[in-house]
Amino acid sequence: MILGGIVKPFSEADDKMLPRISNLLGPLRVPFLLLPPACVAAGAGAAFWRTGRIDWGTALLALVGAVCAHASVNALNEYSDFRTGVDLRTRRTPFSGGSGTLQRRPELAGYTLGVGLVLALVTAVIGGHLALRVGPAILPLGVGGLAVVLLYTPWFNRNPALCLVAPGLGFGTCMVMGTDVVLGGGYSWAGFFVSLVPFFLVNNLLLLNQFPDVEADRAGGRRHLVITHGLRAGAVVYTVFHAGAFLSLAAGVALGCLPSLALIGLATLPLAALASRGAFAYEAGSPTLLPALAMNVATTLVTPSLVAAGLFLARR
Repeated sequence: MILGGIVKPFSEADDKMLPRISNLLGPLRVPFLLLPPACVAAGAGAAFWRTGRIDWGTALLALVGAVCAHASVNALNEYSDFRTGVDLRTRRTPFSGGSGTLQRRPELAGYTLGVGLVLALVTAVIGGHLALRVGPAILPLGVGGLAVVLLYTPWFNRNPALCLVAPGLGFGTCMVMGTDVVLGGGYSWAGFFVSLVPFFLVNNLLLLNQFPDVEADRAGGRRHLVITHGLRAGAVVYTVFHAGAFLSLAAGVALGCLPSLALIGLATLPLAALASRGAFAYEAGSPTLLPALAMNVATTLVTPSLVAAGLFLARR
């Protein structure tokens, strides 16, 4: 380790500490927590483009709340999948199937539930603080986002329509528009059109992840689109949602609600097209979905980040 400029070799205690920390962070699915920064950046970009200013302290607070919300829903989902046995039946990939932490360390189940609830409380406190600062306009989005965090796993996963759109409502409508409202002083068409991009893409992020887990999810009591209508219907909706994301961006520019530089978000269209082709080619038990899952994640993270960059650059 490097302490005070002195390089020291790792000790046996350090070797034991690293897996312990990994187990504690595992249920939070830390590698997936790149999504809130991309969504908050998109909302901040919309606010900056229309007002020409950013309160970076408030932006940081919004980001902390967004990361806590995502980590909370990850932990609560991890706990539920452990309790229902879903994660025991899934074929885990780098992009889906949970972290596997509770399968290795079942004694951490109580910790996982507790940290999920504490992070939800932190999210609520931050949201309440922001509401006091900017006014009650933010409350519908804040309450809606908290509802997604707390209800997605126990309730929304058992309703095909709610399960389909809840992720996008949380990350797109609530997170992106909420950031725009907090930083820009109110609702705007810019924030609305920007929010549609992650609305569709984050819905797709979860939708494609459900393809290899149909039987495990069914056994765990879930009822999402792929269970109720099949893989083909899932692939069709997946492709339509991709089209919705990019057409929303183009519509926002065409209507003058967004600057033309926001169209750099269209650069991920080839990735989305390849992911859609992978969804249609997938058959139960096939290993061919892994590249599509990777492109799905890349599209979801990079597209709002590029849109945010275009919005910030357009104002300079």
